[in-house]
Amino acid sequence: MQTAITRGVKVSVETFYQLDYSNPLKGEFMFAYRITIVNQSEQTLQLLSRHWHIVDANGVEKEIEGEGVVGQQPILRPNETYQYVSGCNLNTEIGKMFGTYLMINVSNGKKFKVNIPVFQLVASQKLN
Repeated sequence: MQTAITRGVKVSVETFYQLDYSNPLKGEFMFAYRITIVNQSEQTLQLLSRHWHIVDANGVEKEIEGEGVVGQQPILRPNETYQYVSGCNLNTEIGKMFGTYLMINVSNGKKFKVNIPVFQLVASQKLN
């Protein structure tokens, strides 16, 4: 598990290779990831948007930006946790992802970015 803490917001990531949704013979590799966000600050925060960088083993990078995560813009009070699962596909057996969330402090309206740590995407057959 990879973890980063930015301004009291802890982001942890676990990854899972999805063999049943992959087709290695066609160069299609599907991965899932579980994100856990913990508000360790003393402020109520809301996640507004995400900005991802997805890089495959050939160095091909995709950028994904959008509102919220999995269709939601969760509000986290102090010590609250929000967790979601999403996924991505690669054309190679190995890759990585990283990015940022744009958050807002609900009480004062100030926006700030929270780092999502770099995490590896590795097909299980590459681990043997």
